[in-house]
Amino acid sequence: MVGTQRPTGPAGDDQVARLTALIVRQQGELEAVRAQAATEALVDLAIGVLTERLRCSPGEAARQLTHLAARSGMPLAELAADVVGQPAGDALVRGSAQPPRHQPAQLADAPAPRAVDGSRIAAATLEEALAPLGAVAVALWMTEPDGALELVGEAGLSALEASRWQRLPPQMDCPAQRVVQDGCPRWWPAAQHLPRPLPLVGPWRGARAVLPLTDAGALLGAMEICWPQPLEEFAPALRHQLLTLAGICASSLGVQGERTWGRHGSWLPALLDSLLRSALVAHAVRDQDGRIVDFQIDHVSDGFVDPAGRGPRDLVGRRLSHVHPLMTVPDGLFEHAVDVLRTGQPYQADSLPVHVIVGDRIVATEMDVRIGRLFDGIALTWRRADDSNGLTTILQHAQRLGELGGWQQDVLTGDVRWTDHTFTLFRLMPGAPEAPISLQGLDAHVHADDLDAVRRFRDVLFNQVRPAATTFRLLRADGAIRQIRAFAEPVTDAAGTLVAVRGTYQDLSTLYHTQVALAATRDQLADTEQRADDQQRLAIQLQRAITPFSADPVETAGFDIAVRYRPANQDHLVGGDWYDAVVLPSGEVLLTVGDIAGHGIRAVTGMVTLRNSLRGLAMTGAGPAQLLRWLNDVAYHLTDDVTGTAVCGLYDPATRVLRWACAGHLPPVLVRDGDAGTLPLPAGVLLGADPHSAYEETATALRPGDGILLFTDGLIERRGSALDEALDTLVLVAGRPIADLQRYADHLLRHTTPDTDDDTCLIAVHLR
Repeated sequence: MVGTQRPTGPAGDDQVARLTALIVRQQGELEAVRAQAATEALVDLAIGVLTERLRCSPGEAARQLTHLAARSGMPLAELAADVVGQPAGDALVRGSAQPPRHQPAQLADAPAPRAVDGSRIAAATLEEALAPLGAVAVALWMTEPDGALELVGEAGLSALEASRWQRLPPQMDCPAQRVVQDGCPRWWPAAQHLPRPLPLVGPWRGARAVLPLTDAGALLGAMEICWPQPLEEFAPALRHQLLTLAGICASSLGVQGERTWGRHGSWLPALLDSLLRSALVAHAVRDQDGRIVDFQIDHVSDGFVDPAGRGPRDLVGRRLSHVHPLMTVPDGLFEHAVDVLRTGQPYQADSLPVHVIVGDRIVATEMDVRIGRLFDGIALTWRRADDSNGLTTILQHAQRLGELGGWQQDVLTGDVRWTDHTFTLFRLMPGAPEAPISLQGLDAHVHADDLDAVRRFRDVLFNQVRPAATTFRLLRADGAIRQIRAFAEPVTDAAGTLVAVRGTYQDLSTLYHTQVALAATRDQLADTEQRADDQQRLAIQLQRAITPFSADPVETAGFDIAVRYRPANQDHLVGGDWYDAVVLPSGEVLLTVGDIAGHGIRAVTGMVTLRNSLRGLAMTGAGPAQLLRWLNDVAYHLTDDVTGTAVCGLYDPATRVLRWACAGHLPPVLVRDGDAGTLPLPAGVLLGADPHSAYEETATALRPGDGILLFTDGLIERRGSALDEALDTLVLVAGRPIADLQRYADHLLRHTTPDTDDDTCLIAVHLR
């Protein structure tokens, strides 16, 4: 299934057009750069060959090559390929600007490479380069198609030790496999520096270096070097020397024919072509840190299906990200290919939308994709998903999601056919003696109370030859009872004779149980709502009885008191805000406000308990701090987990001193000479939180004309604003001379506009 994807809307079209044009332009520029670089590399290589063969200088060799190309009329790149002896179909020639004239040699037809004498390379490396550095052994491994490492050369190891390390499977945790898996060298000045005990080549426990063997960006294998004694460190110069040596060894192995296909020669691509009609093979391209940055395509089968319609000659030698840039998106095929190479676990996906650029469009093609590891690279095969298979898959998912199962019964033979999900609905295995079940045999699997409904269902289908539907309880093979809805229609021939019936079963149990639960919940909700309404009315009546909306001022010499209570606008938000202002037998005046956490009957009853308790405790003559300690004990031990805040003050008219303490509440506001400001808060946490809470008492000396404001947070609180900002606003509103206290209190309520719909309590005191 092929479709063109275009985002909707003018902005989306412009963005996609710009992105597509940018990618197309970059692909063209990359192709030109690649062609130029490949041509230059091939010409330089041919100049080097002529320099050696003709025993002349590089300049003379270059002039000779140009002269030969001009006389023969051949493109310079093609003549260079002939001089080097490189097949014209190789990546270097394919990258040149001019295509070769002669037929490119297929990789499968190339002569088999010579066998690699890795032991001779290892012996020369140890003798000429490593022994002077103190090393005693070296081992060379090459990567196999399955990710295993095969020992191709060693020096300094005993025959027994070499035989033990001939093949390292990919799941074996050893230094060589670690290096091959991430492409990063390992440097251990001593064996004890290993991250954890690992199997090591040879008996030595001195220094050890394990290096990747890379050739032209491809990771071929690993080299392990052993020292008998520890080293202080691997100095940068020594590391550079050893990495260069590893590169020389990798090049030596590559020159022997190991570069791409290993010791298996040219038969491997031919085998892939014979087994996989559409196959692509690419090796990993790594950066200097060993990270995979791309894949370069080495081979493409003749039957390879490219979503953009390109053939092998357009793909081989190019990088996968250049050929298919949209595969590099997050969680795209490029990431899956890297995971395959890193873990060795194959990747497969059916009907996967593969996005490619064709001209100036982004085209999505559904493909069945398989990716497997091959040496230091991947083998990728894909084919276009069959539309009929795709529709079948969609239908299967629809049946599963809708709990649907299809069936058909032949009238003449009685044969019954079920879809796969019908067996799932009935919990029967295909091939079981009782499956599939005919409509006549359905009686044995139906609840007795529903048999009449099933029989009427059959009568309408077979005798009246009309579509029918019914619902019944299915007694399933696993003992469960399911609510099933059946739909069916008759199938007739040209003469109107009934030849078959077909239909669907749908499991409605989840919907049925939901409806039953919903009905029960609805009944419970009605009862709960009635109880909630009763409790709410009780809470409102109780609150109004204890904390009236208005109260007569407290009559005492030397000062005036105004109290205000503003209830919540919504009855269901009735809260536990409270206040009290009363003259005690000692002559002191108790001034207090508080706020119980929460709303409803629980908050109101908690408020009643704490307010009345504080009144009684105040008769003892204790100070504000002691009163709050006792009130905290009441809240913690004698209520149902009630918590709240409060300010408790005792004003002595004789001394004009206000002693007060605070339990997690907002500070009082002092109004003096037309200016207002909050009082410093003494220490004290909210009531009911900690049975061992202590409270600090402070004293504030007042002067004639001063005003004191005690209030709950409902006076100032606003959504999205901090309490500090709200307090600053209140201070600005309160900063004015107090002439008439009652009007002043009304002024505060009028000019504070909270939006939380919470209760509000306010006590305003003015000293005459």
